[in-house]
Amino acid sequence: MSDAVLSLAGVTRRFVQGGATLDVLTGADLTVRAGEIVALVGPSGSGKSTLLQLAGLLERPDDGEIAIGGRACGKLGDAERTRLRREALGFVYQQHHLLPEFSAIENVIVPQMIAGVPRADAKARARELLGRMGLGERLDHRPGQLSGGEQQRVAICRALANRPKLLLADEPTGNLDPATSDAVFAELLALVRDEGLAALIATHNPELAGRMDRRVGVRGGLIVEL
Repeated sequence: MSDAVLSLAGVTRRFVQGGATLDVLTGADLTVRAGEIVALVGPSGSGKSTLLQLAGLLERPDDGEIAIGGRACGKLGDAERTRLRREALGFVYQQHHLLPEFSAIENVIVPQMIAGVPRADAKARARELLGRMGLGERLDHRPGQLSGGEQQRVAICRALANRPKLLLADEPTGNLDPATSDAVFAELLALVRDEGLAALIATHNPELAGRMDRRVGVRGGLIVEL
């Protein structure tokens, strides 16, 4: 469909371990549309991280096709895949991976400047996002001066700084205590909805998954609706 931001069609991914072949995906199909937040649920080892790596163009499938914004990615070279990741995708991981020597606002400015955004515009965008995440008074604090929840809020703002079409998140609040996790996740969902982008978010938490638009999982190498 025209509003499909992420599309997987017949995607296969296998690994060889100790002479044995492990089939993680065996013809998986998935569509995530603009404005849709999809929960990716399942136990460790079910293939969630592999699926996110493929969707993020960090790995190539053994078969099948992955499209971002309607653009097929299978035949793209590494440079073009890197450009597409930078322009169309945002990533949030369980660990925040902030640059420790930079302040909160600088961590959100840097990826924009790498993408060619003028510094003044990048600073305005960073200030806006951090303010919406409740960090307006913490702009000049370095990661070591921020709580775990604040650090993850900065990481979320960094992922959205370049206005991606698709957000990919792997247990984005998995390292936080329950109360902080709940608050940060609520802010993440609100920001994603405000920005109008598509999101695929892996989580072990059924309560968090239930707050998204729909849930999918990997079973028998296929993506199934839950």
